[in-house]
Amino acid sequence: MAEQFYVIQGTKKEQYQALLPQIEALLAGEHDLIANMANVSAALKTQFDFFWVGFYIVQRDELVLGPFQGPLACTRIAHGKGVCGRAWQQQKTLIVPDVDAFPDHIACSSQSKSEIVVPIEKSGIVFGVLDVDSEYLHYFDATDKHYLQQVANLLARSI
Repeated sequence: MAEQFYVIQGTKKEQYQALLPQIEALLAGEHDLIANMANVSAALKTQFDFFWVGFYIVQRDELVLGPFQGPLACTRIAHGKGVCGRAWQQQKTLIVPDVDAFPDHIACSSQSKSEIVVPIEKSGIVFGVLDVDSEYLHYFDATDKHYLQQVANLLARSI
């Protein structure tokens, strides 16, 4: 595990590129899913100051809240419901520029305006999702998608 964490200045791409090796170091040698999700959510929140960042873990037919950073969150989300449930169902990353325009959006906080959800898979099976919310409309883009998918892959490989 890394003993130091450095917040990096620069473009979004530069920040992600500097963050990935630090996340890899955080996960090195630790195989507990909850511990790794906790550290990853803290690293992402610290680096980017996202409004909310965390994980939901698949338990039977629903997603159950896992480690997160930010305000209180919805505890359980049904398969296919909301952005998280839909990303799980479709097994693909979803970027929502305006959550109020997303059909079936689950509003855990009225302050959340945009969202990205990345499924986390092992052997082709989704076992959780990485959920990141912003208080700004149209906040997430292809750069976030590219690097947050890499974060999800690092997490999946760590367990």
